Amino acid sequence: MRKLPSARRAARPYARAVIGAAGAVALCAALTAPAVAAPTGTQTQSATAAAKPAAQQKTRPAAQAEVRLPDGLAKTPPMGFNNWNSTHCRAEFDEDMVKGIADIFVERGLKDAGYEYVNLDDCWALPERDADGKLVPDPVRFPDGIKAVADYVHSKGLKIGIYTSAGTKTCNSAGFPGALGHEESDAMQFAEWGIDYLKYDNCNNQGVDAIQRYTKMRDALQAASETTGRPIVYSICEWGQNKPWEWAADVGHLWRTTGDISDNWSSMLGIMKQNLPLAEYAGPGRWNDPDMLEVGNGGMTDTEYRTHFSMWSIMAAPLLIGSDLRTADEATFEILENTDVIAVDQDPLGKQGAVVTSEGGRWVVSKEMADGSRAVALFNESNAPQRISTTAEAVGLPAAEGYRLRDLWQHADYNTGGEISASVPAHGTVLYRVWPGDGAGSYPPAAEFGVDSAPYVEAGGEAEVTTTFRNTGITPANNVGVALDAPAGWQVETGSPTTAKKVAPGGELTTTWQLTAPADAATGRQEFPLTADYAAPSGQAVSLTSAGTAYVVASPPAGTTYASDWEWLDAGNGWGPVERDTSVGEQQAGDGKPLTIGGETFARGLGVHAASDIGFYAGRECETFDARVGLDDESGNNGSVSFEVWADGAKVADSGVLTSDEPAQPLSADIGDAQTVRLVVTDGGDGVDYDHADWADARFTC
Repeated sequence: MRKLPSARRAARPYARAVIGAAGAVALCAALTAPAVAAPTGTQTQSATAAAKPAAQQKTRPAAQAEVRLPDGLAKTPPMGFNNWNSTHCRAEFDEDMVKGIADIFVERGLKDAGYEYVNLDDCWALPERDADGKLVPDPVRFPDGIKAVADYVHSKGLKIGIYTSAGTKTCNSAGFPGALGHEESDAMQFAEWGIDYLKYDNCNNQGVDAIQRYTKMRDALQAASETTGRPIVYSICEWGQNKPWEWAADVGHLWRTTGDISDNWSSMLGIMKQNLPLAEYAGPGRWNDPDMLEVGNGGMTDTEYRTHFSMWSIMAAPLLIGSDLRTADEATFEILENTDVIAVDQDPLGKQGAVVTSEGGRWVVSKEMADGSRAVALFNESNAPQRISTTAEAVGLPAAEGYRLRDLWQHADYNTGGEISASVPAHGTVLYRVWPGDGAGSYPPAAEFGVDSAPYVEAGGEAEVTTTFRNTGITPANNVGVALDAPAGWQVETGSPTTAKKVAPGGELTTTWQLTAPADAATGRQEFPLTADYAAPSGQAVSLTSAGTAYVVASPPAGTTYASDWEWLDAGNGWGPVERDTSVGEQQAGDGKPLTIGGETFARGLGVHAASDIGFYAGRECETFDARVGLDDESGNNGSVSFEVWADGAKVADSGVLTSDEPAQPLSADIGDAQTVRLVVTDGGDGVDYDHADWADARFTC
């Protein structure tokens, strides 16, 4: 499945199915109708567009736990590279790129870290087969042919992958040849070229049953392997539409559980939430695949990319780099080369991490490891720092007097009596590995250090921040000192203690700080670093770093004003950016159309796509919020969404589920004396697809 620029996407069917920040939702049911043309200029629908109601669609038998492919491939989740997320079908995808990535794998040590596959995605072939029905590599992109490129990759001790679709054409609008009806010939051609990995997409499938299509290619790959001696890892990419986790364990080695990922927080978060509940289906040779990595492509912060990499690893997901390593910065390599985190993904036991708790945006996910330890992710979904805590017992570890706790991003070891906790920054993840006993007392005590909240402050104004250093270990923390470093131009003062000679296990050092923003401070989010230094009883020095957050805000305008004239605190969107006074359009900023719901056009408002969450500062000065809401007409006759208004964390208005058949609906909320207001759009409970939603005529009265 592919995402293309809007000028090219309308010509070819595709689908997306991710879920929103409000939580996991039902996945797409089995879709079996033939391909149909999509309305020009709209987000187009899959070639497998449904004609049947869900009650009439086929149910898939649950996979038998003992059923596996006989070839023994993919005993751990595949690791490597795929070009699509960084190049799509652009000219830079060519032979030189593939060879360059192989070179970097070796030179940077990525090969030694476990990255193995260099995979070609769509657009490698000519649009037509030759007279013998064979696939023809594009002579401009691959002048030496695919086999020569495969030979080069193999010479580096690496493996190579290729792409096609289980349909008559691939997913690109140019319409490259798919493998439907050519399975045996194409599989043999791939094997003869030396291909080690096949990604098999889902476009233009002519309504042929998914199990039938994917099983036929499995059989063709096995036959080609028997003839050539070339085994091929088989990646099923049917987007989770037919619940492949229930039937594909004896068909492929991995299967996509979601639609395509985009390089933004909302997309990554939604896909993560859709994949997390499927832990029971994963294991050696049978992996849930929540799509490729976006790390380094520029649409998220480094904190968010660390979360992306951490959560994909604890979910035992394939780790396929999606950024162009030839231009990647050192921060990208630092994330991708983290062997402590990679070891979690590649653990031979093959367990996918399971959710322990997820309340209030504070996620705890635990993964059983082959050596008896547990990997534990403390993930903060929210937009402000939060303390997240669990216990060794809760994550499945046996009782012990002490535990060794290793921070996999800081590469440091500590002791704990069983508490596993951290102050986690907004959108951040702290990833630990925990062992019972193991000489825990020989390590320094674990500690958490962070802020209690993210204050709102106007330019020139003051805000109060409280930090807490807490000893969560089994030995004392000695000579503790804490510091808050204000950004340039800010002033920071405290009358509270910033040092302590000793903090006993379970003890705390609490400090209150006064921050003063400069008079010319720009509105927006401002982070400030925190540090805590202490010593173990052995004298070993420890330094912790954290971050606090403050929002510089402006007092809301008096009277009734349009939300599209306000600056927001933050905004997440499932497809492209939030747009002011136009529909969301496609992925690029400013590509929307006039807001139109049920044929009615609105001059003002916000264009979004589920899952969406926009935060505004109301400053306890506003009374009401009003809007006309519904699915934008660019969705076609598709999609369903729900609009919600939240005031200081409490839901104060809910539209209920709206579909494309309905005209704009009025939505009003009493927001009282709320400090913040959030406008949230969820997927309506049926997965995110075509969910272009409008907050038309959205207005605050203050």
